[in-house]
Amino acid sequence: MELKDIKDLIALMRKNDLSVFKMEKDGFKITLKRGSDFQPIITTSTPVALPAGMSVATPANPALTEAAPAAPAASESNYKEITSPMVGTFYAAPSPEAPNYVKVGDTISEGTVICIIEAMKVMNEIKAEISGTIVEICAETGKPVQFGQAMFRVK
Repeated sequence: MELKDIKDLIALMRKNDLSVFKMEKDGFKITLKRGSDFQPIITTSTPVALPAGMSVATPANPALTEAAPAAPAASESNYKEITSPMVGTFYAAPSPEAPNYVKVGDTISEGTVICIIEAMKVMNEIKAEISGTIVEICAETGKPVQFGQAMFRVK
């Protein structure tokens, strides 16, 4: 699927006020979810070009929709999020044998290395842009993260 096709799907979601879009075809899967801030989540097993003239499902079919994620609790609204600056694979430690860069309860400051994101076989050290105490690690080691996805919550 081309980036242009994904952007078109996002535009259709906005136009039709859809919160979730899922598509599976010939080994290709894509899931787009929209919460309070729009964050597309894309997973694929085999890249496939979107056929010309293919239409997007609308929420008329309840089987194609899911409940929107619950609103964050009032106490969570005081937390700042450290989000992913890129699409890639999240790693909490520099190697499988090494301890994690940070854990819940750790105090961090600006410039502290908090994780690695692997993108296109390049390991990118991610540094905190805020100071505070880690209250939640939202990403899982070895799993993909999307641009803008919350990786850590800090108070």
